[in-house]
Amino acid sequence: MTLTETSPAAPARAGARQWLGLAVLLLPVSLMTADLGVLWLATPYLAADLRPSSAQLLWTTDIYGFLTAGTLVIMGTLGDRLGRRRLLMAGSAGFVVASLVAAYAPGPEVLIVARALLGVAGAAVLPSTLALISQLFADPRQRATALAMWVTALSVGLAIGPVIGGMLLAVWWWGSVFLIGVPVMLVALVTAPALLPEYRDPAAGRLDVASVALFLLAVLPVVYGVKSLASHGPGASAGVAFAFGALFAAVFVRRQNRLAAPLLDLRLFRDRTFTGALLALLLGMTALNGVEYLVPQYLQGVAGQSPLQAGLWLLPGAAGLVAGSQLTPVLARRIRPAYVLVGGLLVSLAGYAALALSEGVAVASLGLTVIMFGVAPISVLGTALAVGAAPARKAGAAAATGQTAYDLGLALGIAVTGSVAVAVYRGRMPADAPAGARDTLGAAVSAGDAGLAAVAREAFTAGLQSAAALSAGFALVTAVLVAVLLRRVPRITSASH
Repeated sequence: MTLTETSPAAPARAGARQWLGLAVLLLPVSLMTADLGVLWLATPYLAADLRPSSAQLLWTTDIYGFLTAGTLVIMGTLGDRLGRRRLLMAGSAGFVVASLVAAYAPGPEVLIVARALLGVAGAAVLPSTLALISQLFADPRQRATALAMWVTALSVGLAIGPVIGGMLLAVWWWGSVFLIGVPVMLVALVTAPALLPEYRDPAAGRLDVASVALFLLAVLPVVYGVKSLASHGPGASAGVAFAFGALFAAVFVRRQNRLAAPLLDLRLFRDRTFTGALLALLLGMTALNGVEYLVPQYLQGVAGQSPLQAGLWLLPGAAGLVAGSQLTPVLARRIRPAYVLVGGLLVSLAGYAALALSEGVAVASLGLTVIMFGVAPISVLGTALAVGAAPARKAGAAAATGQTAYDLGLALGIAVTGSVAVAVYRGRMPADAPAGARDTLGAAVSAGDAGLAAVAREAFTAGLQSAAALSAGFALVTAVLVAVLLRRVPRITSASH
């Protein structure tokens, strides 16, 4: 996709088969967010059953996002070399297996490992779906519509995930929420060969194994460092991890600049549009997910909603994301993307302010709805701009890099703003409270002490409000960066690649 003000040629338009292929791609995309949403609702139940520590609970919730972010670039590059459809099918099969392991996990350690495997499988699936969309749709307007539908599929997953999860949790055990993915991925596996084209970059070259190792050595220590900060605050272990990651990142960059066929083409970052889109995805998702992760816990743990009731209160937020996703391509054809993105972020500030300054079920639902409506343009245009700024043969790597920024932002939202919420929560809990009660709201509520439970609910609410204030700061910084880096990007019009 080229972003220009003129239309020198009309590319071939997609037909019925391409749209059916898109439907196949949207199934696993919806599953990814549905799986995340049901986990948020299931967290109190698996915490009561498996009794994880606060650190184990954090690992369970966000290791999926970190492992996805850590391996997306590798998987995207593998897709360009081995075949995007083949990688999609392999990731779908892996997701089925890991879902079954997670559903029947006997302890927190096994569940964490299963979630990690789900993250790697998701890393194989997500860039493949985005890259195959660029292959199915040559016309930029159709591609923008398809990308908007891709984001809508994420929204549909958020919408149906809590409802289905709430229904399952009402009659079954917490592991049942992971079984949702099995039939969905099986459908994708069966239909993909008939409806999706295979594509590999003929000039991709051989995969550099040393680059893969260096990339992991650069990313995973940073992941550990962020987790250490979230769980224990500043300390020597986090500092060593960041230094270790920075060292290998420097070695990785040096090697990529010397290779004829690098794992990650760093020349993409020379493009102002590509870099700006990645920063918008990273910081915008960091702002969103810090509160998106906490609101379901607030609805259940503080407001006393059942899983199904909480799922229904989350539906307006998903509807806001759907509405914003569908409106974004229409606006981007009439005004510059930077204005659409900045306008959405300014709207989201009202939602963050509502969460930071007030409380209650209706306020939480309304605030999250406004936030998700305002953040929707980032999900649509951030991905479209990143993929559109890259050559067609680099679509897989560009899509993977964009998705890395997206998923890393989601994981950082939990780790950074989540750590602030945990710190506020612990700071407001009595010093003589049981250790478990000082770690999680669920443990405090289940302790059987009405006074302690009331204090814990107030402490959790204060933590959510602090996280919302921090997220508003992230959103404001994102708006400034978008205005500076993307202000010259023209409207999206039909043009040849």
